[in-house]
Amino acid sequence: MREENAEITETRVILVGLNTGRPEEEFQRSMAELKGLAQACGKTVVGIVTQNLETVNQAFYIGSGKVREVRELAETTEAEEVIFDDALTPSQMRNLGNQLERNILDRTNLILDIFALRAQTREAKLQVETARLQYMLPRLVGLREALGRQGGASGAMSNKGAGETKLELDRRKIEHRISELRKELLEIEGSRETMRKRRDRSGTPRAALVGYTNAGKSTILNRMVGRFGSRKEKTVLEQDMLFATLDTSVRSLEFPDHRAFLLSDTVGFIDKLPHDLIKAFRSTLEEVRSADLLIHVVDYSDEDHRRCMEVTEQTLRELGAGGIPRILVYNKADLAEPMELPRVCGDRIYMAASRDLGIEELAEMIREKLYQGNRVHTFLFPYEKGGEASKLMEQSGVRVREYLPEGIRIEADCSRAEAERYREYFYEKTYT
Repeated sequence: MREENAEITETRVILVGLNTGRPEEEFQRSMAELKGLAQACGKTVVGIVTQNLETVNQAFYIGSGKVREVRELAETTEAEEVIFDDALTPSQMRNLGNQLERNILDRTNLILDIFALRAQTREAKLQVETARLQYMLPRLVGLREALGRQGGASGAMSNKGAGETKLELDRRKIEHRISELRKELLEIEGSRETMRKRRDRSGTPRAALVGYTNAGKSTILNRMVGRFGSRKEKTVLEQDMLFATLDTSVRSLEFPDHRAFLLSDTVGFIDKLPHDLIKAFRSTLEEVRSADLLIHVVDYSDEDHRRCMEVTEQTLRELGAGGIPRILVYNKADLAEPMELPRVCGDRIYMAASRDLGIEELAEMIREKLYQGNRVHTFLFPYEKGGEASKLMEQSGVRVREYLPEGIRIEADCSRAEAERYREYFYEKTYT
């Protein structure tokens, strides 16, 4: 029995999964991930029920006998919610709710709840609300036990508005709210696009951390900020749980040779990620599409890390970012197998960010990728063009700066685009 005077009472839940032919190991991993999602939402798992069937039961998702088993377990454990590993239809939710007399959630609903808890910025909150409403809209059908009859006369004199059902009113409210949210998100997206274009004009290369949720992206960003960021650059939340961070964070970093770059931390991906969430967060994930380099972070200690990599690659393709160059980071390698860390193998690195093993080596890999193809050029800026000289020094790796009678002579390691931008100030014709 639960203590009546407990200050905090976590929701007690039962997890239910149905295997319709998947390999047993894959099915068990999915159930383990569902448990992690429930815990990330602050729920206490008090029971797990699974069943093997050839096909999904159209009325209850699981068989009627299993429904009785779940009800008995819920009564014994005092569970308040039952969470299913797959998306349920509206009729399945209604039928299960009637039979189990408990709150019914599916995996999609659970992920939406987590996102609602984690959202911090105004944009993230709007995106999550949009996704939740889009999830609810098709599920209004059949969820009302008593719908009012249509009222009013027929023809031109009918008063349809007074006779609309509660269901129709709810649908109109949701559609109206979604429209309002989209307008507000478009305004925020416009501001984000303006910032992105400003960064484009600066010529600063961009890298984005991507990967399955809880792979260690935020930890890597924080270690990079600590090593290569200025004091004003803030760290982000890092926690050992699914979807610890939702908001895309961009930090300006600088290598020891004064070459600058932008590093983004993005929302993690997960198997069966609700499609509406991908659509809702598409504007935020534009940081991924506009990156010059993707840093694919993998939890190497996860026995199922190859499937996680496939989910990430598939999501990147859906976002239109499949062709962007990348570095593969096998993080948490210290928990996987005995090996000397860090270990670099071409475009791959085995490291342990939480122990600060591999940050320097990863940074060097990023520097080489972002600045490959650069050449050293010599420029001469008249003193009245000092502003242009300052821009070049901010954007490029300056090797020599010399003040001559005729102007500022700068030797800089810069990209082809940067060299072209300052072509009129070439001092020695080294550019081809």
